[in-house]
Amino acid sequence: MIAGQVSKLIGSRVKRKEDPRLITGEGKYTDDVILPGMAFFAVLRSPYAHARINSIDTSAAADHSGVLAVMTGAEINERCSEPFPLFAILEGMQYPERWPMAATKANYVGEPVAAVVASSRAAARDALDLIEVDYDPLPVVTDMESAVDADAPVIFEEMGSNLCYEATDQAGDPDRAFAEADGVVEARMEQPRLIPNPMEPRATVADYERSSGNATLWVTTQNPHIERMVVAQMLGMPENKLRVVAIDVGGGFGCKINTYSESLIAIILAQEVNRPVKWAEDRTEHFVSTSHGRGQAQYVQAAYKKDGTLLGMKLKIYADLGAYAQVISHVIPTLTPSLAPGVYACRDIGWTTIGVFTNKIPYDAYRGAGRPEAAYIIERVMDLIADATGKDPVAVRRKNFIPKDSFPYETPTGMIYDSADYDAALDKALDIAGYDDLRAEQKAARKDGKLMGIGVTVTTEVCGFGPAAAMGGLGGFESATVRVDPMGKVTVLTGASPHGQGEETSFAQIVADDLGVAFEDVEVIHGDTAIVARGVGTFGSRTLVVGGTAILKANEQIKDKAKRIATALLENKLEDTLDPTVVTLEDGLFSVQDMPDQYVTWAEVGSEAYDGQLLPEDEQPGLEAVSFWEPPGLTFPFSAHIAVIEIDQDTGEVSLKRYVSVDDCGTVINPTLVEGQIHGGLAQGIGQALLEQAVWDDEGQLVSGSLMDYAMPFAQEFPMFELDRTVTPSPVNPLGAKGIGEMATISATPTVANAVIDALSHLGVTHVDIPMTAERIWRVLQTHGRSRRGGRS
Repeated sequence: MIAGQVSKLIGSRVKRKEDPRLITGEGKYTDDVILPGMAFFAVLRSPYAHARINSIDTSAAADHSGVLAVMTGAEINERCSEPFPLFAILEGMQYPERWPMAATKANYVGEPVAAVVASSRAAARDALDLIEVDYDPLPVVTDMESAVDADAPVIFEEMGSNLCYEATDQAGDPDRAFAEADGVVEARMEQPRLIPNPMEPRATVADYERSSGNATLWVTTQNPHIERMVVAQMLGMPENKLRVVAIDVGGGFGCKINTYSESLIAIILAQEVNRPVKWAEDRTEHFVSTSHGRGQAQYVQAAYKKDGTLLGMKLKIYADLGAYAQVISHVIPTLTPSLAPGVYACRDIGWTTIGVFTNKIPYDAYRGAGRPEAAYIIERVMDLIADATGKDPVAVRRKNFIPKDSFPYETPTGMIYDSADYDAALDKALDIAGYDDLRAEQKAARKDGKLMGIGVTVTTEVCGFGPAAAMGGLGGFESATVRVDPMGKVTVLTGASPHGQGEETSFAQIVADDLGVAFEDVEVIHGDTAIVARGVGTFGSRTLVVGGTAILKANEQIKDKAKRIATALLENKLEDTLDPTVVTLEDGLFSVQDMPDQYVTWAEVGSEAYDGQLLPEDEQPGLEAVSFWEPPGLTFPFSAHIAVIEIDQDTGEVSLKRYVSVDDCGTVINPTLVEGQIHGGLAQGIGQALLEQAVWDDEGQLVSGSLMDYAMPFAQEFPMFELDRTVTPSPVNPLGAKGIGEMATISATPTVANAVIDALSHLGVTHVDIPMTAERIWRVLQTHGRSRRGGRS
């Protein structure tokens, strides 16, 4: 246990262990892997969103210089034992089988239809142009709502419709709540599709050894053990014949959770040509080959009292799944109604979630995955009620907070919030922002004809994913092995597979403090299934919470054994018999109680563990412990954010002037890492509010298919973020940690959206959909004019 210890590193701004190699170019990514005899493959992708494949002629491509083999979708699929697996299948859900490639019909632009392997990357790509595919284009459906109409084109004829599932449920009595209400606000809100863009695009390298049947797959993944499970299952390989390696991974944001077709194609091609093969996408290919996120149409009605109390909500949520469900992607939209109550004590909620197939790239996790969509609903509802009642948005939120003495708190949708104090976070944010002065400044600005807006949100999310019951069959544990060597140095093997979050540093901080060893003496290894036996991986802010605790649990075993060995060494040194309970570990020294000058070091204990003659009877050599820790519950970090914006009335351009972020992620191991996560998260959330949107035309072509068309924000578009925090430790893990990876992303979008609408509220504007681009705001201004027509003053 950490509690009670004199902390030296936990909570300190320790510089990242991984940075020296990453910022000096010594990091090793999948595309850096070079193997003797390596070949390269390229993937031919469908140019049609929906088309029957009549035939594929690969003869010209096969004759191209340097080409080693060409395989069609049908040939690749035949080498698989089964389609992609699905977990956590919902009641009444229907779904098509999904194989690595399209064989008879393509269902989205970018779906793989053939692959070429050649002696060079250029030859493989050139040969793609020589493959002749006879397509028969079919009607396309891209709109998630009309996709379930009776006359909509059906993507999978055997299903009879594009409906994957429709789940209706309720908590409490929403009809009674609406009957007792003084008023009802309602809105239709859009969550545009977003495209993850990690610094490192996806890549994979496969090597296959015919003599043994062993395969090694280097791949850009957030969860190598799940990748191994899926690939081995689909290829009919025993898991112990497949090694998956994720070396340095340059960010994921959720899109590297999924197992992609290229992993299967790589191994099959390596078997086919008996050479290692590599594939690495460029940024353009990434846009149509990675999974996308968000994509919801949200209908909300909220019943309220005149005093601002939220009585109940009714939700109808359409979720655009794209062309296929994959692994657990279909479950993500169900998180939205589950977290729709947010930080508020509303008990009467009814909801319907409708998962829909469209001719778009498959949907999957993207930073926050289901929770940003929920926070957006409830935080817009709070402002809608404020508008309707003429109250300040802060007062409405305070009126509805779950009281701080109510935790653990079970929401009406079945979530059990671990701990929180929402008033404390909001108080701090208001104080930093100078909220009352901002409102006075806004009033003066409006008199001068300026459009200034203030956005406020208080949000929560679910993190620390586990236990197994909450993971839909993927496992809710995380594993850790802690090994002390004969020199007293410590190696940690973690099943979590960080990819930019800095856990090599935070895990080393935990170990150094807990064992009393030097930070520099701790090495953290991850991302290789041949070295780390089992793991679940990094997503949903589970790595520190679950993986960090697994390390603590392994430490406990190590310390117990080390004390027994230290007791034997001290007895030999003192020529006396000791009660083991008088031997303590402090500051890395094992000493006898009341005899601080009589001690042994970790190096002495480590040496004795492996090489000595004084091991206690029945004690096995070695100093290593393995822990598989599964949390008893989820964690719920929270935050209070305030944004200040101005709008150019001539262009509609929104300028973000200030951003205050007060976050509570429980115990903070390294403030610098936490602040880095918040900075990045804010950038993503603000980008979603103001700029980012994947756009398709009616034929299913992605018209925002490059960074020239898909607008991501630049650093100069942000003010200096004003960060602070409160600390409310979680009771569900001994670290007290909650996770911070998604929090700022979740909060930033509704905070900025509320600020923009607040700037327009006196013109009678109550809602504008995101992204709030200059064009969209300009059009709103043309419709509503600049005259004051009510709203908050």
